[in-house]
Amino acid sequence: MSKLDELLRELCPNGVEYKKLGEIATVLRGASPRPIKKYITNDSDGVNWIKIGDVPVGSKYITQSEEKITKEGAEKSRYVRKGDFILSNSMSFGRPYILAIDGCIHDGWLSISNFKDVFLSDYLYYLLSSSAIQQEMKKRASFGGAVQNLNADIVKALVLPVPPIEVQSEIVRMLDSYTESVVELQRQLTAELTARKTQYSHYRDKMLTFGDDDKFKWKNLGDMCDILTGYPFDSSQFQVSGVRLMRGMNIKRGNLFFSEEINRYWNSADGLEKYLLKENDIVIAMDGSLVGKSFGIVQAEYLPLLLVQRVARIRSKQVNNRYIYHYIACRFPSYVEKKKTGGAIPHVSQKDIASFRVPIPSADVQNRIVNVLDNFEKICSDLNIGLPAEIEARQKQYEYYRDKLLTFAETGNTILSRAEQSRAEQSRAEQSRALIKLVQYVYGCVWLELGDVIVSLNTGLNPRKFFKLNTEDATNYYITIREMKDGKIVPSEKTDRMNDEARKLCNNRSNLEVGDVLFSGTGTIGETAVIEKEPSNWNIKEGVYAIKPNQTMIKPMYLRYILITDFIKKEYMKKAAGGTVQSVPMGELKKIRIPVPSLQEQNRIVGVLKQLDDLCNDLTSGLPAEIEARQKQYEYYRDKLLTFKERG
Repeated sequence: MSKLDELLRELCPNGVEYKKLGEIATVLRGASPRPIKKYITNDSDGVNWIKIGDVPVGSKYITQSEEKITKEGAEKSRYVRKGDFILSNSMSFGRPYILAIDGCIHDGWLSISNFKDVFLSDYLYYLLSSSAIQQEMKKRASFGGAVQNLNADIVKALVLPVPPIEVQSEIVRMLDSYTESVVELQRQLTAELTARKTQYSHYRDKMLTFGDDDKFKWKNLGDMCDILTGYPFDSSQFQVSGVRLMRGMNIKRGNLFFSEEINRYWNSADGLEKYLLKENDIVIAMDGSLVGKSFGIVQAEYLPLLLVQRVARIRSKQVNNRYIYHYIACRFPSYVEKKKTGGAIPHVSQKDIASFRVPIPSADVQNRIVNVLDNFEKICSDLNIGLPAEIEARQKQYEYYRDKLLTFAETGNTILSRAEQSRAEQSRAEQSRALIKLVQYVYGCVWLELGDVIVSLNTGLNPRKFFKLNTEDATNYYITIREMKDGKIVPSEKTDRMNDEARKLCNNRSNLEVGDVLFSGTGTIGETAVIEKEPSNWNIKEGVYAIKPNQTMIKPMYLRYILITDFIKKEYMKKAAGGTVQSVPMGELKKIRIPVPSLQEQNRIVGVLKQLDDLCNDLTSGLPAEIEARQKQYEYYRDKLLTFKERG
């Protein structure tokens, strides 16, 4: 049972009370002194004039106002105080904001105040933000006309659950924790995307910076490429299906974009074959505010495409077209900045494009540059697609849990099931794993605490008062460090035995499974073994740790190899405590940082190390046998050589 369940059962066993907001809070509409320009002031003692533009995107609080009004204007307006709520009845319709400043609001706002005896501010914020309340406000505001108008009466009539403050506090704690993890994930992912794009641009520019004294030719784009501008299609004849058109608005900053909102079509390409694009054609938008920055390269999945006027197509006759594309991405924007014409719509001419100079290294060098930059671009593209999707998915997941938590059944319990609560509590770990995989994808390896990549860390039992060893009915092995050899569990005739009941007691604590990594945490610290077969007739003593890896993040055999490396062993030996018999506390072992590459790389490393292990084992067992065989052979020939027929 979760803490929330316990509080609900204890404090409201008969259900949660519901009340209209107007019964427990003051809801008022803002007011505007008119004409407002008359009351705007720059005086330091002016009153904050709060507008929707003062709200940072995605913010919970209003912390400042761009403008102030006079005290006279404030008397004609609605004064609100720090801690009050305001709701917009137009832009960001119905979204709540908490005031972190005092000030005045115009008639496009509603204020909510005098609720603190009943609601925690953060609880009320989450409640008003919930999907159910937002939908209720929109439903009521839409009634009676097409234009939405959220008035004070609608907000007063909202029926809200009013659980005890202790319950509100626990819900706020849960949602704050989840919100924090979502925000942190978004921050990290966005930073990662920015860093990768910066890194890509850096390496691209370094690779594509050539001097005039470099030993290859410089050519005008027009001398080595076929440059074509598009056909002047009549926009009034555009179709909803057919052959898709490549227009300037489909090209943005190195990418091509197609959507139903902007796609336009022509009946067929008959007679227009000249304007059909091919895979790897470069396209450049010749007009617009982003002229010089609006270029892209055609992928096979985009085809067929017809080229529209004021878009240039570049198709190389003799040079790797992707090399030209990367050079355009590197140098063309600054070139166009000097060439583009002014006026209402900046543009660049076909002649300007043809005059753009490009260095031409050997075909081999071109291909190597393309290979490197294509890989960098793919990473950036994958991130650019994947990160917003990941952020959006996390936001939707957050909204789902928020709404579930804030929906109370008649019994007083939340609608959120115990399983869902558990998943919600685990969300931070899930997001961490998503981020770890992302970093592994980009960097190849990430350093993490052992506790971040395992499911559990347990140990067995010592006999003491729990059981006795080597009883008459003892048929199961009692595994200690002595039985852990070369990464395997190897019982012998000298191994202690325990009965079925004792093995069950040990397993209740250790929970041994195939894939667990055993680690000797007491005495001779650092011996390891991997459980490869079902542990049906043995279990472990206290002091032998059972580490259960999260195999979506780390492979058992890789973890075993890492734990026996000298540099990791030095780290956990620093944590060892005790006198004659030392031990590493399990909590401290979880804090040890280990390198975690991708699963593919882990498998490769394990494969190499296993081959070396097998070779060493062959040598260890094979060489003595080989020496013995050679010794016997030597003795045979020695004896033959030294055996003579006696003279008769």
